Amino acid sequence: MPLRVEALETRHPRLGNLRRPIRVGVISDTHGLLRPEALRALRGSDIIIHAGDIGTAEVLERLRRVAPTFVVRGNNDRGRWAAKLPLTETVEVGNLRLYVLHELLRLDVDPIAAGVAVVVSGHSHRPSIRRRAGILYLNPGSAGPRRFTLPVSVALLGIAGQRTRPRIVTLDC
Repeated sequence: MPLRVEALETRHPRLGNLRRPIRVGVISDTHGLLRPEALRALRGSDIIIHAGDIGTAEVLERLRRVAPTFVVRGNNDRGRWAAKLPLTETVEVGNLRLYVLHELLRLDVDPIAAGVAVVVSGHSHRPSIRRRAGILYLNPGSAGPRRFTLPVSVALLGIAGQRTRPRIVTLDC
């Protein structure tokens, strides 16, 4: 059963209740290093999604202090703390279904048939935003130790109704 996050309402002093986009912070491949720059970029998120290779349970504890956090296990997540983590997760955010896994090559569902609007993955350490056949594929890149010349990054995803507004945030570190 998918986890569900409802649309959020905010109170404006003159305009009353306004619906606002849901802000989803997306992070992956921390490998035990949760940088202060990543936490700053994720601050203000309504929920956080970690697409695996977390590294330690402490990373999750710190993310959960920022916002409710949904997580999948990556290929490097081992030990008792990681054994409880799912390999995939479906999260319903507002009107949209997000499917989360660590390695995109292991995608085990047909996103269109499953009613998925966004596929979130990590593993490659390469940030990317692609749309194929109406599906958004989002990889936030790696927020942990720098790999080669790849940027250190996270992603932010705004969701309003059926619309998605993704962006990659390159961290200054």
